[in-house]
Amino acid sequence: MSKKNKLTGEEALEQAYAAVDHAPLLKSLGVELADENLRLALTHRSFANENGYLPNNERLEFLGDAVLGLSVASKLYEQYPSRPESDISKMRASIVSRYGLSDIAREIELGQHILLGKGEQSTGGRDKDSILADTTEAIFGAIYRQYGFETARDVILRLFQKKIDNAVVSGRHMDWKTNLQELCAELKAPMPVYTATSTGPEHDQTFTAVATVAGLTVGNGVGHNKKLAEQQAAQEACQTLRETPLLVQGTANREL
Repeated sequence: MSKKNKLTGEEALEQAYAAVDHAPLLKSLGVELADENLRLALTHRSFANENGYLPNNERLEFLGDAVLGLSVASKLYEQYPSRPESDISKMRASIVSRYGLSDIAREIELGQHILLGKGEQSTGGRDKDSILADTTEAIFGAIYRQYGFETARDVILRLFQKKIDNAVVSGRHMDWKTNLQELCAELKAPMPVYTATSTGPEHDQTFTAVATVAGLTVGNGVGHNKKLAEQQAAQEACQTLRETPLLVQGTANREL
């Protein structure tokens, strides 16, 4: 494109936004959003900075974080009346963590809608936990701005209901590797061992992790980075060992 015909920042923003059909995303959210609100919520700072420092979604993210926290805290308070503050505080932290938010983002396939700069696109930004989490919060901020707290809360609780129903107390935002270590200690089993392999080009790799305890495979996981794959493997391993603890129970003592 010649310099004369080069798009302005606003034109580039409008073109990139119009290139994707956002109807499926709005259907998943269950609300309609004005284009100006949705467009801003989807504009990552990398895109904004590459196109003349346009407004980005960080202010909406700040707002959405507050709406999310209050919505989930209120629901936990109501749904778990016998739990002490220390428990529901940890439950909330787990649910609204980066991992919790990025899970929801992937469920609604948010990544394909985010407006990213070329650098972030080339390094897998559409599936980065941090970008997915921040953009999800920005979406909640946009809904709050357009409709108010009650509608935003209803959207949030519908999307997060399964996580709220399955909320657990964890000392570190659903760190399944730590949970698995603690479970192995309880079962007097050796500490878990992880092996990971990767496939695909360097900018778009898929990692597969295997968790073993006492030489037995107890969990498998797949993710776009090694950490996520190991977390998934550890989560599956926790479930396996809770259902069949005799697989490894006491093996640490037997090996001595």
